[in-house]
Amino acid sequence: MFDKILIANRGEIACRIAETAHRLGIATVAVYSDADRDARHVAFADEAVRLGTGPATDSYLAIEKIIAAAISTGAQAIHPGYGFLAENPDFAAACGDAGLVFIGPSPEAMRALGGKAEAKRIAEKAGVPVVPGYQGEAQDAATLASEARKIGYPVMIKAVAGGGGRGMRLVTEDGAFADALESAAREAASAFGDPRVLIEKCIIAPRHIEVQVFGDSHGNAVHMFERDCTLQRRNQKVIEEAPAPGMSPGLRAGMTAAATALAKSVGYEGAGTIEFLVEGGELGEDAPWYFIEMNTRLQVEHPVTEQITGLDLVEWQLRVAAGEPLPCTQDDITMRGHAIEARVCAEDPSRDFAPSIGKIYSFYVEESEDLRVETGVNDGSEISPFYDSLIAKLIVTGEDRQSALDGLAEALSETEILGLRTNVGFLHALLVDEDVAGGRVFTGLIAEKLDRLVGPAAIDLPAVAAGVKALLAADRRLVADSTTGRVNDPWDAGDGFRLGANARLVRPVMIDGAQHDAEFIWHDDALTVCIDGETATTSDAADLDWPDGHGDAIHFSDEPVARAVDRNTAFGLRLMRHHEISWPRYDSRGEDDNGGTGAVRAPINGRIAKIHVAEGQTVEENQPVAVVEAMKMEHVLAAPRSGVVERIAFSEGDQVGEGAVIVALAEEDGG
Repeated sequence: MFDKILIANRGEIACRIAETAHRLGIATVAVYSDADRDARHVAFADEAVRLGTGPATDSYLAIEKIIAAAISTGAQAIHPGYGFLAENPDFAAACGDAGLVFIGPSPEAMRALGGKAEAKRIAEKAGVPVVPGYQGEAQDAATLASEARKIGYPVMIKAVAGGGGRGMRLVTEDGAFADALESAAREAASAFGDPRVLIEKCIIAPRHIEVQVFGDSHGNAVHMFERDCTLQRRNQKVIEEAPAPGMSPGLRAGMTAAATALAKSVGYEGAGTIEFLVEGGELGEDAPWYFIEMNTRLQVEHPVTEQITGLDLVEWQLRVAAGEPLPCTQDDITMRGHAIEARVCAEDPSRDFAPSIGKIYSFYVEESEDLRVETGVNDGSEISPFYDSLIAKLIVTGEDRQSALDGLAEALSETEILGLRTNVGFLHALLVDEDVAGGRVFTGLIAEKLDRLVGPAAIDLPAVAAGVKALLAADRRLVADSTTGRVNDPWDAGDGFRLGANARLVRPVMIDGAQHDAEFIWHDDALTVCIDGETATTSDAADLDWPDGHGDAIHFSDEPVARAVDRNTAFGLRLMRHHEISWPRYDSRGEDDNGGTGAVRAPINGRIAKIHVAEGQTVEENQPVAVVEAMKMEHVLAAPRSGVVERIAFSEGDQVGEGAVIVALAEEDGG
């Protein structure tokens, strides 16, 4: 076994790997970018090495820097985690050339099965059914468009390298193919350093089932049953569970046998996942199923397999990489119970799941015996635009599927994240949906029910009232005399004390960036807030100490919690609805060019990936004008109205801040 390993990744997976390594007595080396200097995975490791600036190309994708860090710290092996370089055969080969062990499959196996095109050819030779499509070497737009027409629409464009929904586009008609191809190739090149794509027939109403496999250098290969990853949004997994609900014994036997045979055919070593689509949504004995790809790495959703088998997949990876045989045989691997995982992400469902960037001022999950939490954040962690939006994974195990569903829904309702928007409420709505609860799912279910799952972006007044109370308390503490603790000026008092009747104050307040006229009424230790004809009153349990974290706050799903982070900003949360509350700031600098309807602004900090227009060009309303890349995702920006492009403020490749005007349209003629 190794004495020291370097973990070439970040966030929750770096912490997860380090946890098992420490249990086995293996020292760990973390790597980090400037954006991750204070990240949890850095503190969790035994030592850490800086790689470079925030962009992944200068840090987590910099092969030479990572290998140099391993050599300088005396690490014997490198664990790539998932994402970044985890499926890069050149990285695996470079590790071997440097005398380091790559904790994963060989470069040869990775090249054979890690690329979707070659993997499909191998699967066909092994007699495994594959999705009809094109995976040829020719990558020019004309050839790919011709092949798509031969296959017949709808088709999927998929990145040859990598996974996670990156570089994947659904195309339903010939006229949309060229733009979708350009976007998919660009995203694939950014995420994986490889712009190549393949074309596949789109399977109607499928279930997405994957089989966990493991091989060693002694010729052994086993499976660890299946996971159901059907619940996806924009081809990215949202909820994963094991075993697959409704899986028939015959279908399970066929899929697991095919997956194991495929791994053995290339002498696969380490953890891998064979992915299938089952047509029609049912998992019966005769359901048609197709191989689509293999992920030659550990998966984000591996904990659900660990929960039902009682195995530690990271430990298996370490032992196999050290030359040991698999810890047990196929007959020894059994499953018990049901496990479900939800990916909690920094994103705003009410804004089409736009990524949220900023500081997490409070992160709290109610502990329970059946709940497993994997995260890379703490109170005070920063969510940056450079990496994906995953905050934490919540995994609940139950005796059966319903108990696991109920437990995960309860855990989400008690999760507290203050400082930025998350998808917690969306995940909860998904888990309690009647079709999800009944196991009647297909990959397009979220898209079909999106409006119902997201719901209106309504204001939760008790959360706002708690936030206002925290703001007033913060203001009062800041003006209090540091020696006596008393307010220096009675006009600065924040409790509204008056002789006689309860004090009332009418004052504008900003809620999630929109201004509202509000009335505040003080009585005893509580505060009533009236906004837009609605009224809410805080309770004593509504406050968090400022600025020291949780303090003695009580955490109930039906009680608001709030925190002021400075004299002007607070965050309130109740019933999985999160609000930013602040006082208006009157600053003429906010009225920049085209502050009305002619500005196309960056919705998030990121990089300009594409400018579709030129100055002087006439555009139509909703016509795409630019693409901003952030958190490994592309955000297409459209013209807010028809008009003429007056100014383009940035070039492709430039970094932009949230709210920056990228394209400005000429003022409309009022005559």
